[in-house]
Parts: sequence; structure tokens; C-alpha cells
Amino acid sequence: MNRIVAGWWESTATFKKCTVEKVSFIFLCLLDLILTLVALNLGLHEINPFIGYLIQIPALFLFVKLLMPVIIAWILPGKLLLPSIGLLLLVVTWNIKELAVFLL
Repeated sequence: MNRIVAGWWESTATFKKCTVEKVSFIFLCLLDLILTLVALNLGLHEINPFIGYLIQIPALFLFVKLLMPVIIAWILPGKLLLPSIGLLLLVVTWNIKELAVFLL
């Protein structure tokens, strides 16, 4: 048990371990942000009411969409990010599909 806690502590607050998972999480969050901004510039609306509210406050929107993912990746071990990476991959795929349907 002590070895598990030590391993978790070593990968927390660093990018030394699980770098691929942490960078993937941040990249997908950034891609989601970019796709959201593209959609908004094309005149589409955000369907998530929380993000829709945050869009009205640009500094808070950027904090949640840019800074929070970096903080989360910094704090959490990479293995705990795997479910979020899977969900973000689905969200980004959905966003790309919706933009493609809108543009075609």
C-alpha cells in the first residue's frame, strides 16, 4: 500500500510520469476550446448551459477551458485522467462532426 501511495505522489504535481496522458488531456481540452470558438464564430450556439454562461464572461471562460485543464493534469496522476480523455475524445469527435454537417 505504501508503494502505491508513493507512486501516486511521484506522478502528482509533475509531468515526469504519465506524460502522454497528461499532454493528451490538455491537447483535447485545447482542441475543444478551439472548436467551441470556431462554432461560436460561425453563429452556432453552445448547448451546454454551464459553458453557455461562461462564454458571457470571457476571462472565466478562458480560465475554465485553458488554465483548469493544466492544473488538473498537473495535480492528478495520468491514470486518473484516462476516463476524462475518453470522454473528451467523444466530445471533440462530436464537435468536428457537427461542424462538418453545418459547413456542408
